[in-house]
Amino acid sequence: MSNWELKQCANPTALAEQGAAEMVAWAASSPVPINVAVSGGRIAKDFFSGVLRIALTRKQSLAHVHFFWADERCVPPDHAESNYRSAAESLFMPLGLQPQNIHRIRGEDDPEHAAREAQTELCRFASLNAAGQPVLDLVLLGMGEDGHVASLFPGEAEDALSSPVVYRAVTASKPPPRRITLGYPAIAAARQVWVLASGAGKEAALRQSLASPGRTPLARVLKDRTQTRIFTDIAL
Repeated sequence: MSNWELKQCANPTALAEQGAAEMVAWAASSPVPINVAVSGGRIAKDFFSGVLRIALTRKQSLAHVHFFWADERCVPPDHAESNYRSAAESLFMPLGLQPQNIHRIRGEDDPEHAAREAQTELCRFASLNAAGQPVLDLVLLGMGEDGHVASLFPGEAEDALSSPVVYRAVTASKPPPRRITLGYPAIAAARQVWVLASGAGKEAALRQSLASPGRTPLARVLKDRTQTRIFTDIAL
């Protein structure tokens, strides 16, 4: 039996819409506060816009959702490359979410310090598993053309791949290079992980990730988990 669930969507708009609808429905079903880590990218911005529209249409409050980040670029929060800025403009500010529910990574600070502070903040809100990893309720990931997720890129050394730190500073293979990312153990510990894989140029990476043995960063995420949901408009 596969440890991933594939949700085939007709196009990027349908992908963002379906993911957003499932996110709002899932959040509505929780009677307690929930912790969600989000990512950046074009499809994430479309997803945030969908969540906003659906939440407003259904009059569904997201006041019990605490937002963290799967990764962030080492830039100020008002920078065009900031993952925080994308989410804030597309979802948080229009929805009127309270600042105490938004736990951004301070990309403007020293990366190592910012990673430690992000880890401390997440561990204040999420319960820890037996390995000491915070258990996020949901991690939302995109996927790059090389199969990277969050800011976990191909080619890392094994000691980095298996590092138990929750957040770590990395140098990416695409600009902007300095970033902070959740590590593989933290993603593996999440109750749910949803991947938004959009764009024909990513077909090879997605196929490689789903094949056995896959060697992309997404493949490693899938291998480390018992179940991962993948929304895609890529014909497989």
